[in-house]
Amino acid sequence: MTKKIRVAFIYHKLNIFLTGKHFDNTYYHFYMNALKRNEQIEMSYFPTNNEFDAEILKNNFDIILLWGNQPFGMPENIKNIEKVDIPVIVNATDVKDAKDAIKYHKKWKIDYYFDFYPKEYFYELYPQNFKYETIFFGLESSLYQNISPFKSRIKNKILNSGAIGNTKIISRIINNILDPKWNALKGYYLRTKCNELPYVDYTTTLKNEFVNDKYPLLLQKYASAIAATSDTPSIKYWEIPAAGCLTFMEITKENRGNYLGFIDNENAIFINKKNYKEKFKEFLNDSENPKWEKIAEQGRKFVLENFTNDKAVESLIKIMKKLI
Repeated sequence: MTKKIRVAFIYHKLNIFLTGKHFDNTYYHFYMNALKRNEQIEMSYFPTNNEFDAEILKNNFDIILLWGNQPFGMPENIKNIEKVDIPVIVNATDVKDAKDAIKYHKKWKIDYYFDFYPKEYFYELYPQNFKYETIFFGLESSLYQNISPFKSRIKNKILNSGAIGNTKIISRIINNILDPKWNALKGYYLRTKCNELPYVDYTTTLKNEFVNDKYPLLLQKYASAIAATSDTPSIKYWEIPAAGCLTFMEITKENRGNYLGFIDNENAIFINKKNYKEKFKEFLNDSENPKWEKIAEQGRKFVLENFTNDKAVESLIKIMKKLI
C-alpha cells in the first residue's frame, strides 16, 4: 500500500471562509471537504490563534499547506517554521494584497504557490523566482448534480451576478487615485456595463437568498448567465456552466481568458466590450434554437470534467510530490 502524504493545514480559527457559513463557500469545500476525500493524502487541521509554533510539526508531516500568504485568515506569527524542514505550499492571496504578501515568502519559508490565475497574471504581481502553478478549484460537483432542465428556464432575461464597480464620478476619481490598476470598476468593467441593459437581471453578492451553497439554485432559474471579469477570470467562469447555463464569457487578450480552454460557440459564447450587446441579442431573438442548449450542455460537461475540487486536489498532490 502506498504511503499517504501527511499534510498539515494551518489557518486562523476565526477564518470566516473556512466555517461553511460564509456567503462564499468555494474555499470551504476545497479545503475542508475535497482534500479529505482524496486517499493519497492524510489531512490534519490546525486552526490557530494569532501565533502558531510550527516546531510541533517536525518529523510528523511531509507538507505544510497554508491558507494564505498574508495575515488575513492566518496566524500573525508562525514560529520556527524555518526549523522544521518541511516544504510549504500556499494559496496566493488576492491581487490587492500581493505587494504586502511578498514579505511572507521568506518569513514563512514558502516553496510553492497556487491559485486559478494564469501564470502571466501571477508574475505581474510576484517575483519570477517564485514557483507557481495554476489550479482550478472551487467547483464542488455535488452541488451541481440535479439541475433543472434548460427548456424550463427563464429565456427572456440574462442573469448577471456578483460584485460590480461603482460608477459614480467621485468614486471613480478616488479609485483612480488610490488604486488605479486594481479597483473594482476596472476589474468588473464589462460586468458593470451589462447592468445598464433592460434584459439583464442583476443579483448582488449579498442581498439575496442565494448565498452559501444556494448559488447554483439561482443559476438554474436562467437559461443564460454572464461571467465577466475584465482583469482575470474568476470562479464564476466554471460555476455558471456547471449549473447548465449558456455562459456569456468575457474572454479577451487583456484578461487572458483563453488559458481556461473554452471554445467560442462550442461550450461558451465569448463576449467583449465591443460585441456583448450583439451576442446577447442573438440569443434573446432566437432563444428556442436548440443550439443554445447544446452549447450549455458542452460547457457543463467541460467544467465537470476539468474544474472540480477533486480534480484540483489531484493537481495539488502533483506539486506535493515534486517537493517531498
